[in-house]
Amino acid sequence: MPDRPYTLLSCGMSIDGYLDSAEDERLILSNEADLDRVDEVRAGCDAILVGATTVRKDNPRLLVRRPDRQLERVARGLKPSPAKVTVTGRADLDPTGRFFTTGDAEKLVYSPSAHVDAARSRLGAVATVVDGGARLTMRALSEDLHERGVGRLMVEGGGTIHTQFLAEGLADELQLVVAPFFVGDSAARRFVDDGPFPVRPGHPATLADVRRIGEVVLLRYQLSERFEEAG
Repeated sequence: MPDRPYTLLSCGMSIDGYLDSAEDERLILSNEADLDRVDEVRAGCDAILVGATTVRKDNPRLLVRRPDRQLERVARGLKPSPAKVTVTGRADLDPTGRFFTTGDAEKLVYSPSAHVDAARSRLGAVATVVDGGARLTMRALSEDLHERGVGRLMVEGGGTIHTQFLAEGLADELQLVVAPFFVGDSAARRFVDDGPFPVRPGHPATLADVRRIGEVVLLRYQLSERFEEAG
């Protein structure tokens, strides 16, 4: 079986397991100290992946923020920030969004074969559009990223993407931050959907670390034997 990058999932959620509220305004689930931790994790990765819904809703930059971390990457012969990766079925993405217009690292858009032409027409000037095959899977995407030199992949959501990586057994670790409040609205987005998860009752993940960061808590889970203790 072809190899894949070391893959870590990074997520913040409420106590009751929601990634966001059902309102238009983005729900803040972290704090500055934790955002700096995430920035450090980003700096150690080769690529960052988010789903198309996250690109549309959050308009993320996905850049390493601290100049010293950018310089350290440049000293290693890398771009200041990792490559950006997204997945889209309809190519309904804004080419002027910050995902595409910020940073000089490569931007990759994976699309099913049926929509590749539309994606290249809309996004080809600002990103490399990759034909993901008739049925785009996260395994196929991971194997392609490995062939492109991505050794360490950070997946930042959203829930559909997290579900796919976890259900396909493609995640090596989960960095889960829990915010100190409830959302309490079933119309909001949960951390994951239903799925045939390898981590289940009788086959639990290993809790590798628990860390208080202000009023949020970081839970770090080992999901595979590839887990890196010092990651």
